[in-house]
Amino acid sequence: MNKLDQEERDILEAFESGKTKRAKGASKTQKRHQEYAKDMLRKDARINIRLSSKDFRGLQKKALAKGVPYQILVASIIHKYVEGRLHENSN
Repeated sequence: MNKLDQEERDILEAFESGKTKRAKGASKTQKRHQEYAKDMLRKDARINIRLSSKDFRGLQKKALAKGVPYQILVASIIHKYVEGRLHENSN
């Protein structure tokens, strides 16, 4: 675990000892944020792409190793790229 500052240690201790209480309106806030996440993650567009058989087999192998369907892996790769968390290797 990362090192915690004093305030973070106090919060963790209060949580673990059961001294924390939900804020007023927390349920409404939680529901609103769940709706935001649901709307943001909704997969409502379909694309078709052509890949070489070699790349497709490689994609399927990677997905199998990760334990996810290859479509999920492709969507994850695209999402990471769009969010700027996946960069082209310049070798």
